[in-house]
Amino acid sequence: MISYCSIDYLLVFLPAVLLGYLVLPKHLRRVLLLAASYGFFWYLSGPLLLWHVAVCAAVWLIGLRMKHVILSRGEALGQIERKDREARRRVRETYSRKLRGWTILSGVICFGILLSLKYTPFFLQNLNAVLARTGTGMQFEIPVIAVPIGISFYTLQAMSYVFDVRNEKLSAEGNFFRLTLWLSFFPLLMEGPIVRYAPTAEKIWEVDRIKGENFQKGVWRILYGVMKKLVVADRVNMAVELLYTDFAKYDGGMVFLAAVLFTVQEYMEFSGTIDIVIGTGECFGFFLPENFRQPFFSRTISEFWTRWHITLGAWLRDYIFYPLSMSAPLKKLTKKCRARFGNHYGPVITGAVALFAVWLFNGLWHGAGWSYIFFGMYHFTLITAGSFITPVVMSFCEKHSINRQSAPYAFFQRIRTALLVAIGEMFFRALSLKHGLQMFVRIFRHASLRSFVDGTALKLGMDLQDYVIVLAVLVFVFVISLLKEKEVNVRQKLYEKPVPVRALITAVFVCLIVLFGAYGAGYVPVDPIYANF
Repeated sequence: MISYCSIDYLLVFLPAVLLGYLVLPKHLRRVLLLAASYGFFWYLSGPLLLWHVAVCAAVWLIGLRMKHVILSRGEALGQIERKDREARRRVRETYSRKLRGWTILSGVICFGILLSLKYTPFFLQNLNAVLARTGTGMQFEIPVIAVPIGISFYTLQAMSYVFDVRNEKLSAEGNFFRLTLWLSFFPLLMEGPIVRYAPTAEKIWEVDRIKGENFQKGVWRILYGVMKKLVVADRVNMAVELLYTDFAKYDGGMVFLAAVLFTVQEYMEFSGTIDIVIGTGECFGFFLPENFRQPFFSRTISEFWTRWHITLGAWLRDYIFYPLSMSAPLKKLTKKCRARFGNHYGPVITGAVALFAVWLFNGLWHGAGWSYIFFGMYHFTLITAGSFITPVVMSFCEKHSINRQSAPYAFFQRIRTALLVAIGEMFFRALSLKHGLQMFVRIFRHASLRSFVDGTALKLGMDLQDYVIVLAVLVFVFVISLLKEKEVNVRQKLYEKPVPVRALITAVFVCLIVLFGAYGAGYVPVDPIYANF
């Protein structure tokens, strides 16, 4: 599979598109970007891009119908006197039902395509398991279904457009090609971020000329992402594959190492890809939203998920959590729980209902498997439990004179959160939920550090030099993250240096990637992890 880190993309496709964009007049740049996006999609998924076209057409047409309904409602209300509140209420309810119907239709189409292509085998496998217990002898054949690249990403993006039109946060787009370019822009196809229509679509459609500062900073961002992917994520891939496939051969220490290595791999691959994506957009002058904000500086699991995959979290918050929390049944339940359990536990109890829906959706969005559902429920449990015990923790700290704002306490919280995240990622990566549970048990039942001193750790496809290189890059990334946490704009500081210095920085980056990147004989690069979602 081509990835944003491949030679085909970095040295052929992207330079060709940038060159064409640079020389073409403004009105043809849009054509170029749309053609490049669909050409890229065809290269990745072939005729499966027709599903993408179907989604684009559906949300475009439904958006226009919703716009017509909203305008018609305004005209109907304009014919009724303001003092006739009952008549105005009936009109609003009538048109609200129409808008709701179009919203449901868009969900049936978009999520229907996603569910049919991605989840049919999972559903039939579980149905067959149930039927096998009934003794009827009936079994369904499990089909092999090709799934378009990035379907989970562009489905959520399409639905965000429909929801925003429904909620009148934006007016429906009349230009089909403008909507399609936003929904198919090639840097966003595989791993996000999940962008909203406004203001991203407008900025892309403007196709302003490439500026030197944006291009230089974009290139640095791309190189930073390539370094994460090639030097770290690909380098640890063989060890991750061995440990997760044959975990039963290793002691608890090695299994825990598997959890840590995959967490490192996933972060470096996913955030590295997002760096390339955002850097690509920046080269053109399009500023895409950040998807990571130093997540491993988080002190709680809840905070972690406001810093990791930010655009997915924002989508879940705006389109699932808030609508459920503000629904009449939950508002009524919140009032009762607040009266019965107090101002802290009342909202926590009812909030857990909406949070459960969020994390069930989150788990299933990541993949069709029980391990993904467990992954969602794992984080739901941790976040909910954290909310419940907050008063207890505060009381304990106050009683024992523990300063919750002190550096040692913050360090403890960050280490604890990182460990909990690593355990969750172990279930996420495990070959099945059963394997994940077995790995978790093995960490404690076969706890041992012997493998770290008897040479086992150096027989995983990584020698001492590999570990040193990985550690060095992680330290470098930590320093950059620390500076960003302190709101230091590193790339701006570098850009203020003289041109020869900037050229030297770029050359050093390229040389380090060429020298220390994990590629060639003996290395199997990790496929884009989130591209399959």
